[in-house]
Amino acid sequence: MSTPTDERRAPEPDSDAQALLEKLVEEAPDLSHLSPEQARALLGGLFTPDVEPEPVAEVDERKIPAYARDIRVRVYDPDPSETLPAVVYFHGGGWVVGNLDTHDGVARSLANEGNCVVVSVDYRKGPEHPFPAAVEDAYLATKWVTDNADEIGVGEGLAVAGESAGGNLATVVTQMAVKKEVDAPEIDHQVLLYPVTDHSFDTPSYEENADGYFLTTRGMVWFWNHYLRDDIDGVNLRASPLRAPERILAELPPATLFTCGYDPLRDEQFAYAEALDDAGVPVEHTHYDGMIHDFANMRRLSEPFPNVDAAEDVRRRAGKALEEVFG
Repeated sequence: MSTPTDERRAPEPDSDAQALLEKLVEEAPDLSHLSPEQARALLGGLFTPDVEPEPVAEVDERKIPAYARDIRVRVYDPDPSETLPAVVYFHGGGWVVGNLDTHDGVARSLANEGNCVVVSVDYRKGPEHPFPAAVEDAYLATKWVTDNADEIGVGEGLAVAGESAGGNLATVVTQMAVKKEVDAPEIDHQVLLYPVTDHSFDTPSYEENADGYFLTTRGMVWFWNHYLRDDIDGVNLRASPLRAPERILAELPPATLFTCGYDPLRDEQFAYAEALDDAGVPVEHTHYDGMIHDFANMRRLSEPFPNVDAAEDVRRRAGKALEEVFG
């Protein structure tokens, strides 16, 4: 399964990605120089275009009651006449930015392509709600889906999915679920799009993709610093799932993993795929060697930013994986 690090990146980025990167240099400031509020406004503007969204038969918002708070979720049902399996989806954004709207397009595609009910979770974010708040919300929302299956019209079959920080939450929730807690959700599959797997910055991909490819090394430092209470949190398995022992990894359900060549996180994602494989967990790993981080969410961007056509392909592949699992 292992691919040498010098073969994990194409000679140059995909042409669509390069066009977007050039426009970002012209139009967007360095995220690491912004406050969380400014970063939310910047990325919210990029990822919430004023266009008609991909149609889904039924879209409904709900609130999950939790201690001293509610967790907002958006439920996408492509066929309300059928009882479909469920996917709990966690958006990206470094645990600091992003919301149900910024990643609405990905959730819609997963519902339609996977023929499943997608429950997108608006988990709490740092720095206002630091680690482990996002983890707590993600796990509670996953349990809520299984406990309220009849209410939201879902049947047999449960998967988790997420991008970047959301991919981190998806795999952390899956690791938590296999610890056999009372009434733990039984997760059949995990779809991980370029997930964060380790609080570390010492891989070759962090060095060669440090700057100029959308997500930067200093950007990841900024995200981690706003998410964790202290660096010691970074060694916690609920922040760094790559550090989980093999006895936990061996009990995980199969995974579908998508990675990018021009991503600082690339090598820790490869390491997680290899750790799962070594533990005997089936992993379907698709690598886009010319792509940049977060490209699945770049199918429809706000003007003047160009779209990335490969987003269509990765969404279709992710949906197909879900359909095959549940089929």
